[in-house]
Amino acid sequence: MSFQAYLDNIRAKTGKTTADFQAIAEEKRFTENGQIKKEIKATQITDWLKDEYGLGHGHAMAVYAFLKGKRE
Repeated sequence: MSFQAYLDNIRAKTGKTTADFQAIAEEKRFTENGQIKKEIKATQITDWLKDEYGLGHGHAMAVYAFLKGKRE
């Protein structure tokens, strides 16, 4: 499955866009100025996505990768 397909599936499941996740991550203080803070571990973000949105590990990692800067 392509990266974009992961993101499309996440939007279909949650109703949230990548921009929505960026904004929520900022509100939760996982990110600052669009960058993941150095003290934040991937597990903190993936656990949040799994708990709040019911995402599986692969889909949670796709959001994490997007937050880290992956776009393709």
